[in-house]
Amino acid sequence: MKLDWLSPNSFFVLLLAVLCLSGCARVDFDKTLAQTNQVTAEFTDGNLALVQTPEQRAFNAQTAETLLAEPLSQQKAVHLALVNDPSLQAMLAQHWSDAARAAQSGRLANPLFVFERTTLADEVEYERLLAVGLLDVLTLPLRYAGAQWRIEQSQIRLAMDVVDNVTKVRQRWVKAVAAQQQLSYARQVNEVGEISAELARRMQQVGNFNRLQRARQQAFYADAATRWAMAQQHALATREELVRVLGLSDDQENKLKLPERLPELPKAPRSPNEVGKAAQRERLDIQLAKTAFAATAKEQDLTKITSLTDIELGVRYDTVFDDAAGSRENRTGYEITVRLPVFDWGDMQRDAVDAQTLAAANQLEATVRAAGSQLRETYAAYRTAYDVARHYRDEVLPLRKVISEENLLRYNGMLIGVFELLADTRDQIDTVSAAINAQQNFWLTNAALQAVITGTPSIVPAGNVLGKDRQRVEQPH
Repeated sequence: MKLDWLSPNSFFVLLLAVLCLSGCARVDFDKTLAQTNQVTAEFTDGNLALVQTPEQRAFNAQTAETLLAEPLSQQKAVHLALVNDPSLQAMLAQHWSDAARAAQSGRLANPLFVFERTTLADEVEYERLLAVGLLDVLTLPLRYAGAQWRIEQSQIRLAMDVVDNVTKVRQRWVKAVAAQQQLSYARQVNEVGEISAELARRMQQVGNFNRLQRARQQAFYADAATRWAMAQQHALATREELVRVLGLSDDQENKLKLPERLPELPKAPRSPNEVGKAAQRERLDIQLAKTAFAATAKEQDLTKITSLTDIELGVRYDTVFDDAAGSRENRTGYEITVRLPVFDWGDMQRDAVDAQTLAAANQLEATVRAAGSQLRETYAAYRTAYDVARHYRDEVLPLRKVISEENLLRYNGMLIGVFELLADTRDQIDTVSAAINAQQNFWLTNAALQAVITGTPSIVPAGNVLGKDRQRVEQPH
């Protein structure tokens, strides 16, 4: 096919002009991490970084040693995870890879260069062909726009994963400290049970206790010993969970020291207005749904063009040498290759992308509708946990203390016996244990609320105030 209006020079000028106007999608991951630190400042405190050099690894190792030298607070635990956890570094590297692949999808395929040498009798012919996908060039703006949306998706997913990881660290820290605190009281209950069982045995020997009375005290001791063993296992399990999310080595685990008790409750809970203002900025899950819809819409426009056919445009430059005549002849020309839509008209590709776009639109609407409900549910759990923990602190524990003091006075006045005093001690320890559970639930829901405010509803605190396990809801990407 002859195209007199297009010379080889104009072909290259046109190609370079399209490239310059459209640009190339790029990823600056350091800039991406800086943006993530800014968006998730309440979670990372600016400490999120991808370790790539020995110097960075050495600095992070020294930072980890410094943090482990003292009892690890919740904030320090997050800092330690950010600089020490290899799984977090793997997640960052994977997001870098995903962003680079997204940027790659917005670039043109490299042009094809073909060189051939043929001989016929005394003639030698050299054929040269430079070809480029014409549809690739014409649709480059669409590819570039789609790649930019996919890069933005990758950035939002990175922020959501960081929030999710930090929230796990916060909650694992709360559980580990609470379990350690509970273990101390379980040991006290076991000691009280051992004392009461031994005293009951001696009183039976001298005839002051019957078999049933001693059996009751012995049964309580057996139950207390079982609870103590279970508390030891629970404390070990929660500590190891924390070790894993912190990415500690065996040597670092030996240096890990936790506070003796959970932090005190704040003077007042966060108000609905405060939470609402904090959540007014667009949530990450809504941003992700919007970018997913925009990316599929761009892909839909692109598929309408590329699903039907494909066109390649080539510039040919051949040289023929005739040894018999001693002549040389140059030939120039063009080639256009068109894929004919004979067997496949691309209708299934277009249907698939149309359905994907419709799904993305509905997922966006579902995410927007669910956002308010998730925030209300999480805030209700947070507020209930705070009220219950405060009730234990301000009402139940002071009352139990008064009862204990009065029983001690009655015991000193020989109005009650030692077993009644031991029973009161057991009740007091059980109340303290319940108060620790309530305090733990508050800090768990507090961490969940901070995550939900940013738009990472993967951690649902439903039932936490009742001591149930948290539920995880997978969000579609």
